[in-house]
Formats: sequence, C-alpha cells, structure tokens
Amino acid sequence: MSLTVKLHITNQLNLNLGQTSINNKTKFYTPRIRTKPIYHSNPMISTTLYNKPITTMHVPSYSSSIKSSLIDPDGGALVDLVVPERERAKKKLEAEALPPVRLTKIDVEWVHVISEGWASPLRGFMRESEYLQSLHFNCLRMGSGSLVNMSLPIVLAIDDETKTRIGSSPNVGLVGPNGDLVGILRSIEIYKHNKEERIARTWGTTTPGLPYVEEVITPAGNWLVGGDLEVLNPIKYNDGLDHYRLSPQQLRKEFDRRQADAVFAFQLRNPVHNGHALLMNDTRKRLLEMGYKNPILLLHPLGGFTKADDVPLDVRMEQHSKVLEDGILDPETTIVAIFPSPMHYAGPTEVQWHAKARINAGANFYIVGRDPAGMGHPTEKRDLYDPDHGKKVLSMAPGLEKLNILPFRVAAYDTVEKKMAFFEPSRAKDFLFISGTKMRTYARTGENPPDGFMCPEGWNVLVKYYESLQAEEALQQQAVLSS
Repeated sequence: MSLTVKLHITNQLNLNLGQTSINNKTKFYTPRIRTKPIYHSNPMISTTLYNKPITTMHVPSYSSSIKSSLIDPDGGALVDLVVPERERAKKKLEAEALPPVRLTKIDVEWVHVISEGWASPLRGFMRESEYLQSLHFNCLRMGSGSLVNMSLPIVLAIDDETKTRIGSSPNVGLVGPNGDLVGILRSIEIYKHNKEERIARTWGTTTPGLPYVEEVITPAGNWLVGGDLEVLNPIKYNDGLDHYRLSPQQLRKEFDRRQADAVFAFQLRNPVHNGHALLMNDTRKRLLEMGYKNPILLLHPLGGFTKADDVPLDVRMEQHSKVLEDGILDPETTIVAIFPSPMHYAGPTEVQWHAKARINAGANFYIVGRDPAGMGHPTEKRDLYDPDHGKKVLSMAPGLEKLNILPFRVAAYDTVEKKMAFFEPSRAKDFLFISGTKMRTYARTGENPPDGFMCPEGWNVLVKYYESLQAEEALQQQAVLSS
C-alpha cells in the first residue's frame, strides 16, 4: 500500500559551501548550484527535498516484519561512545594520569548527548572545523560530500589555567562537578572561543538576558577544546528519573517491540495540557487515515538545562504521567522518555537540533508548532523570534530532508464548547489563548484554569509545586527577618 505525495518544483538557487577535515587536511568543496528544490505539498508533510527525484512514499506492508529503521541515523550508524565494561578499569587508570579538564553540570549533559548518539555522527566535542561549519552553515559535510544538520555548536570551554595545564598533551581526562572521572577526550585541538560571534550567530542577537548565554557562555573560558570522546560509564543522574532516559538505541528497540510503522515525536518543556493532547491525538488519527497501521507517539520532554521560571523536570514528568493515567493520551501508543539536551531558547536555529536528534532516535515524523524553542524577548515586550519561522526553517533546513515535518494546527480554549479545540477564525471571539506563561501564572496564584484546559490530576501536580515554592519562600523570608 502506498500514498502518493504530490510534489511541486520551484525554481530557486541554493548554494552549498562546505569543508571537512580528512586525515588532518581540510578538503574544500566547490559550490554547487541547485536549481530545483522539491517541496512536499501534502498538508501532513512539509519537508523540503533537495536533489531527489519525484517519488512515492510507501507505507509498510504487514506481510513483512516491521522494523524501527523507519529512518536511518545521520551518518548511517548510531554513535555509541560508552567504553565497554570489560575495558573500564584500564581506561580509568589512563584517565587518572591525564591532564584534567573540569566539567560543569551542563557540560556533563552534553557528554550524555554525544555519548548516546543523539548528535550522530559527531564523536566528541567539536574541533574548530566542525565548530565553524555548525556556527556558519548549521550543518556538517561528511567525507562523502553529503550533509548532516548540526545547527548548534556542541563545544567544551576551558580557561587559560586549564589550557596551560594541558600543555602539549594530545589527550585529557574529563572530571565531573563532584570530582568523579567521566571520560577521556583524545587527539584534542584547542582553539579560540569568540563568545560574541558564537552568541550572535546562534541567537541572532547579543541582547542581555539570554538564559543559556548567562548560565553557560558568559562565565566560560576563552578557549574551546575538541576531540574524540570516550565515556567511562553511562551517564546517570540518580534522581529517580533515569528509567525515562532512553537512549536512541533503546528507543529504536522499543519501536521495534511495538511494531511501529510510523513514529511521530513531540518535543516540549512545559506541562501537557489538553490542547497538546488534541494535537497529538489528531496527528495519530491523520497518520492512520494516510494508511499507517500503528503510529507511535514519542512524547519527549527536554531534560537538560532550562531557565529558572520553567517548571522543573521532575514536576513535569509527574504531570505527564497523570495525563497518561487519566487516558488523555493512550499509554499503548505513547512512549514517554526524556531528551537529555540542555535548552538554548535559540528559536529557528535550535529547533533544527531538536528535529535532528529525533532522527537519530528513530522518529520519521516531527511535530512543530508556534515559536518552537523560542522565548519572550529579554528586554522588550515581544517574542524574540517570529513565531512562524521555526516551522518554515524546518521545511527547508539542509540535512533534514528525510524527516517529515508536521506543522501544528492551532488549538485554543473554546469558551462555547468549554474544551480545547482547533481554532476557527470565523468565530475568533469564542477562543481563549492560554500561553505557557499564563498557565504558570494560574498555578502560581492558585487560580484554576477553565474546565477542560488540563486533566484535573495533572493540574493538581502543578498547584502543589507552586504551593511548595511559596511555602519555601515564606520560610526564607522568615529566616531573614529573624536574623
């Protein structure tokens, strides 16, 4: 059974410049002019396909065994950089003898991301050639000449003292925030960390108040060190949530076990309300109508660094579990797992990273909505990014051609029907838009949202969290007054 995807050809010039390092030599590629990008016009699929013939998309036949290789990982194979258990004692002794590089908590999150293959084919913190390609082109060119998307630089910063301590050593040991040995970085390259350029090109602004910049980049050292990564043990957080932290390899095995013939990923950093659930359930319905037999939802909250006023991960995970318990989402067709990446709030640049990582996890559909990975402007009363640019960029991003992009239908609270529903412009006055900020304000002030906005048990989780915050603040104030 197959579904024909209508394709329109549009004349447009697209220049691709690139370079790669092969055997320590930089190979430059002559720019190629592509005169006919091909766009999907199916409302479920808005991916741009370059240099591909007009084709038919096939829905798997159930006469054959369903496999999770619905989409190949970038580079053709998942990267796994965790040292085999039998070699760990020897590697640990080696790491102890190497010049140490101290990691921050967020550095360890990036070690987690790289080691499990979320950033495949990247095999370590970026050397300068990879950094420049990522920073300026949002992609890396493989030795074969093909492109993989890599919109965020994944780098490790060091200060002058650490650089001096490393000296001419080709390898360094990586030491966690608590002094534990995390891994080894081999065949290293140290290069200048131009913070202003990095910030300007990643966020499109150098305005003060960008959360990741203030937390990570501003206090970081003036040098970057790249190299090949070996991780001594799988990264664990021992926070009661490690069972949710499924690697790309584990996720693909679970998709196999459930015999998924389509996997659609939904990234979020907020609690799930009934509008989200409406969108996810509607997506599954539409995939079934397209001919798929068993589409599986990957509900994939971001688990790394988030800004201070976001709901913490443990609270979000408890809230997500209530959504499944209440039957708002079907546990039989939903996998809830944690995506370990830190959050940049870099809008259209970052959403490419979120989509690329889900390719490596085995998702062949990616849901994108309004202002993905965005935030309010830190100093002005407006969005930092155009809310429609994220989904437009995803539809054209180099290296994401094999991923099917599913744009949101806009959902809001229908004050007539008293439930979350798809927005109807013809009766716009009947709809109430409740943003994540507004939702958090409701919970913080003890005000209930309209009935039908969120499942009651899920809402209670948020209310209890904000009540605990207020109690904690009251105790702190009392301690200050008594002192």
